[in-house]
Amino acid sequence: MAKSVELMANPGQPMVEGLEAARVGMQVINDAASLALMPDDSPTSLKGKATPGKRVAWGEPLPLDEVKAVGQALGASINDVLLTCVAGAIGEYLRARGEDPSGKEIRAMVPVNLRPLEQAWKLGNRFGLVPLVLPVGIANPVARLEAVRARMNELKGGYQPVLAFALLAVAGLLIKPVQASLLNMFAKKATAVMTNVPGPKDPLQFCGRTVKQVMFWVPQSGDIGMGVSILSYAGGVQFGLITDDVLCPEPDAIIAGFRPEFEKLLTLALMLPWGRSE
Repeated sequence: MAKSVELMANPGQPMVEGLEAARVGMQVINDAASLALMPDDSPTSLKGKATPGKRVAWGEPLPLDEVKAVGQALGASINDVLLTCVAGAIGEYLRARGEDPSGKEIRAMVPVNLRPLEQAWKLGNRFGLVPLVLPVGIANPVARLEAVRARMNELKGGYQPVLAFALLAVAGLLIKPVQASLLNMFAKKATAVMTNVPGPKDPLQFCGRTVKQVMFWVPQSGDIGMGVSILSYAGGVQFGLITDDVLCPEPDAIIAGFRPEFEKLLTLALMLPWGRSE
């Protein structure tokens, strides 16, 4: 993806040729069509006209080693496990409010860093967006994990973040009404913004004290009224939520669902065979 951004900045620089160029071209065309033809997100109480008020909530960290072990037992990545918990917690929240999420999926726009690591020192942001589908309507945790894993595999190797970056870059050069129109287009396609940030593996020290927990909040734009933060730090992984206080007045109720959803997967992983005798 970083190479693709460099190609956009320096179009005369040859980066792909022959069959590889044709493959990349087809992938770009397919991804552009997917972005252009993407329908509006599923209607839920979490989707609507955003207001200025915000509420925040966060929970106690999950042990990262346990999350990793569950993923290995179920043939999934750490990301797959965490996103399955997010989808399950949101689905349970909707059911508790009297909504039936069965068969529904919601999208979360995920920022993707497009700056090469060797240029990390430069000022300014360079990121694209990729729409990740969360199967909130699947109650079965294993089926939900399979759906999340399939969605993640579909996104690998795609150019949607690069295309979104180009669109946002162009929007910045246009007049205010056109900028608002483009941003609203992204907002209609998603219910949340979500990001997963790896933090320090060891606890930080500050003024002679140990920093026990760290948290951050995801900014939203347009009428997106939910931001999901996932942060790993010092052997734990923590969920945070910032929501519109009208669209989701009780973010604590969603946060409270993350651990039970993880424990479902943990229980299933413990029920699997632990090994075979020779």
